[in-house]
Amino acid sequence: MSKTTRATQALTQAGISFTVHTYDYDPNAERIGLQAAEAIGEEPHRVLKTLMAEVDGKPVCVVVPSDREVSMKKLAAVFGGKSAAMMKPAVAEKATGFVVGGISPFGQKKKVPTAIEQAAMDEPLVYMNGGQRGLQIRLSPQDAVRVLGAIVASVVADH
Repeated sequence: MSKTTRATQALTQAGISFTVHTYDYDPNAERIGLQAAEAIGEEPHRVLKTLMAEVDGKPVCVVVPSDREVSMKKLAAVFGGKSAAMMKPAVAEKATGFVVGGISPFGQKKKVPTAIEQAAMDEPLVYMNGGQRGLQIRLSPQDAVRVLGAIVASVVADH
């Protein structure tokens, strides 16, 4: 497995400090983010999942703790839209240049507006997908927000 991806290259070019962590990716896992957290021995709320969605038909990226779900209503509001829906996997792969299970918010083919769940900012370090299945990047959530130009907001569904 290569530890150099478009995601790691984007972070390196931006001068962001990060570490790379590999794990055995399970393509049959019911919830990929939770499987990643378990495989690297980390709390699920520190392992963030990268999801691609559309707000009023325009692509957006949303990063939330792996043990939470996105509220489509909140997501639409964050980007000033009326409605939001998850992007179909094939569309997400084409838009980002990454395969599902390996979609990173960093180094996507085309930069899209990104939102990061507010709760992630409480953690000193978080994990995000590194651009391929079985690869996680550990970094400060503040650095992630800065390099992505992300909006920090509450986008998760209430428990």
